[in-house]
Amino acid sequence: MLQETQLRLNGLQNLAEPLVVCNESHRFMVAEQLRQAGCPAAAIMLEPVGRNTAPAAAVAVLQAQKAGDDPVLLVLPADHVIVDAETFRGAVAEGAVLAEAGKLVTFGIVPNKAETGYGYIKAGALLAGRGMRDAESENLDSGCASDFRVPRTASRVTDTAYEVETFVEKPDAATAEEYLASGDYYWNSGMFMFRASRYLEELEKFAPEMLACCREALDKAQRDLDFVRLDADAFGACPKDSIDYAVMEKTADAAVISLDAGWSDVGSWSALWEVGQADGAGNVMRGDVLTHDSRNCYLHSTGRMVAAVGLEDHVVVETADAVLVARRDRAQDVKAIVEQLKEQGRGEALLHRRVNRPWGSYESIDHSERFQVKRITVNSGASLSLQMHHHRAEHWIVVKGTARITRGDETLVLSENQSTYIPLGVQHRLENPGLIPLELIEVQSGAYLGEDDIVRFDDKYGR
Repeated sequence: MLQETQLRLNGLQNLAEPLVVCNESHRFMVAEQLRQAGCPAAAIMLEPVGRNTAPAAAVAVLQAQKAGDDPVLLVLPADHVIVDAETFRGAVAEGAVLAEAGKLVTFGIVPNKAETGYGYIKAGALLAGRGMRDAESENLDSGCASDFRVPRTASRVTDTAYEVETFVEKPDAATAEEYLASGDYYWNSGMFMFRASRYLEELEKFAPEMLACCREALDKAQRDLDFVRLDADAFGACPKDSIDYAVMEKTADAAVISLDAGWSDVGSWSALWEVGQADGAGNVMRGDVLTHDSRNCYLHSTGRMVAAVGLEDHVVVETADAVLVARRDRAQDVKAIVEQLKEQGRGEALLHRRVNRPWGSYESIDHSERFQVKRITVNSGASLSLQMHHHRAEHWIVVKGTARITRGDETLVLSENQSTYIPLGVQHRLENPGLIPLELIEVQSGAYLGEDDIVRFDDKYGR
């Protein structure tokens, strides 16, 4: 979904590289996803703790201004489904015109049902091109999708752009029905667009302490490869708040563009059923799935075959480390299972079986008290650190590609179906000198197999 968020912007001209704000623990996964999508980031900004969307946007805006210009930024959550990307891009181009003129823009989703799970925006007066300039000759900058030229068809605001009259909280069912019937209300999508200086002006006015903390966190940030590590103390002291509460509900310059593009805020497995392509029985299936006499289910397999017999309105999700079975209307209660995992100190609450690293990834295949088997993938030209282990030895078997291995004073080059042994306590390094990904099987054996049993002597990634 992160990849799709970036890729659906393709078609807007002269896109700048995106700025991505994420938790520090997700940094390698995010970098790998962007690499696979062919969309390198201008910076991946690492939050030491979550402080909601207003501070996240603030540090991105401040980072974007470092080049000395005043770009227009498009702020996009990475967990949205948008079916009609062309319509979405048209709305973005329209929003750029408004943002260029000083408006703080949000995108309101045209509701198709009386939804009680979303906040709403009430549209006010029509913005019929008021104060808009011809955008044909203008380049409009954006932090997530910047430096794109607005097409002539969007050079004036259409009747889909309005002033924001008010933001309203998630309603009860009766109120939601009233909103739907009136035609004046939109779902609050959580997507925004504004010029950098305008957002900072409003943040200075309405949340000065937040802005001061964000400035300090970025001023004291450390650059680590493509990552910007925000200062933990300064960012940790920042007040928590959303863009909606901190700025949009208070500014006099909020605008909303109506968007009807097959949008969904995917917050649960059942939401994926709602936006997925169903078969004749209403089942949405991904992966190796077979069904018999089952209806209106979401069935997802990442590895093993999943067979559903006589199920109705269920979610079944199979992954390498867990299987979830739940009624669709109870799928969000998986949070209770996560809490149990945390209380029991189980690793499933913290890590996936596949773990991304700056050099590639590894996946645990099997483990017991004194052994562990991993599948390791090393990207072309990448290398692991020069390291050693106090408590384990390792056997490496190359199954694809070429491996260059440092083992003590030796250097080995192994190809497919060749193997080697790394004794306990011996310095070693694994590299991929080839043009294709290196894949190998690692068998660890020893008294302790934790990831913290690594002593690094040299590392190109600065760990």
